[in-house]
Amino acid sequence: VWRALADPDKHVVVQTAPSIRAAIGEGFGMAPGTPATGQMITGLRRLGFDAVFDTDYGADLTIIEEAHEFLTRLKEGPLPMITSCSPGWISFMEKFYPELLPHASTCKSPMSMLSTLAKTYYAQRKGIDPKQVYVVAVMPCVAKKFEARRPEHTMADGTPYTDSVLTTRECIWMMKCLGVRFTDLPEGEFDSPM
Repeated sequence: VWRALADPDKHVVVQTAPSIRAAIGEGFGMAPGTPATGQMITGLRRLGFDAVFDTDYGADLTIIEEAHEFLTRLKEGPLPMITSCSPGWISFMEKFYPELLPHASTCKSPMSMLSTLAKTYYAQRKGIDPKQVYVVAVMPCVAKKFEARRPEHTMADGTPYTDSVLTTRECIWMMKCLGVRFTDLPEGEFDSPM
């Protein structure tokens, strides 16, 4: 991530999972559960990210797609339909309950939905070569690192849609390395991928 942020030819974007906004403040001495969305956004901009996206947008896309898939499954099956948003759950199912795989939704997770959008529509809208868009996701689960490397989450040439995944702790560490005074930061606002 440091190399990508230092590369003037890269357009580096970051997306953050909803739980990060309440957890990140703890790393800077805030009371547990204190919402720190605005400071988090500003802190990420101080790290050098070109755009800061809310993974909630990807979640909205996932909900729409899963609802469409569910309506099809009501007619054609198989039911029940199980969400595919958790890479830990998918890995567990693949290893221990492979007979349930036909019940897993075919939809990408919110992280993967937003990463795909960033390297397709967003890149096109901004006039940027998708190969120059570097997508970082700040996620609460280390299994998201595994998800980003799965072959079904890559472009046709093998390039991952999500280039790097940081945990909340790793993101805090990056900000501390640069001396970001998190609790003093003004409140920023998310960018729109659309």
